[in-house]
Amino acid sequence: MRGLIGRKIGMTQVFDDEGHLIPVTVLEAGPCSVTQVKSTEKEGYEAVQLGFSDKKKSRTSRPMIGHFSKAGLSPRLWLQEFEKVEGYKYKLGQEFKVSIFKEGEFVDVSGTSKGRGFAGVIKRHNFQRQPETHGQTEYLRHPGSIGQASDPSRVFKGMRMAGRYGGKKAMVKNLEVIKVDENKNLLYLKGAVPGANMNKVVVTK
Repeated sequence: MRGLIGRKIGMTQVFDDEGHLIPVTVLEAGPCSVTQVKSTEKEGYEAVQLGFSDKKKSRTSRPMIGHFSKAGLSPRLWLQEFEKVEGYKYKLGQEFKVSIFKEGEFVDVSGTSKGRGFAGVIKRHNFQRQPETHGQTEYLRHPGSIGQASDPSRVFKGMRMAGRYGGKKAMVKNLEVIKVDENKNLLYLKGAVPGANMNKVVVTK
């Protein structure tokens, strides 16, 4: 399997054999069940769809209940498609656990970054404050000039300004797998992972 759907638990720290402290993010990765196997003949492309985390049947639409029942599964909260492994035959309802990852290998993790609402240019783009002297009063955290005068008489696209910050898809690449806890389906990755605790993440090899 190329990867798994998981949930971010939080951050902690572990020590290696030499006593060095390593900051790690703990993820609950799997078990994930195969909910659909897509083929070129039927869907137009090759992929395998996994489902993770149980969901109440009363909160699931009837078409999705039928979708899961084809695989003999109860409703799942999150779905994600992954690239197939060549030569491997996937079966509906098949389960993949965190054991597909090994200590020492590197993975990519994608998730939704923390939404911070409407933020100014200092927080959003790391701008510096304006001088506090020479009559400066209420514009310390303002962006300053954003464009030209009569020519070209407009603000260029992409100008860094205040606006909604965070809440977008983000990916961190090449995180080292420090520990794999198969009993609790936990994955310990070196470094930080995007998103708030208990949010969905996708871990790929």
